Amino acid sequence: MEMQTWRDSRSRADNATNPLREALAALGLPERVRRHLQPMLTHQGAPFVHVRMLSAEHVERIAEALRIAAEAPSLAAASSGTRS
Repeated sequence: MEMQTWRDSRSRADNATNPLREALAALGLPERVRRHLQPMLTHQGAPFVHVRMLSAEHVERIAEALRIAAEAPSLAAASSGTRS
């Protein structure tokens, strides 16, 4: 993999990880939980966000926030056009 490809992919993984960390912070989850999100790259350079082990309590809070967001009329209307 070329260095520029690696940099671009790493930047994309970072750009995906950071807003998710901010969302977890907005939910009031502690820094130690937010550190469980790690930007990662495959050997081919595909960007991913690795979510390490989280407590059931924290996942329940995240799931509830996602349910609430999915039920919000403005978000449901905006995302309905992007689903495949």
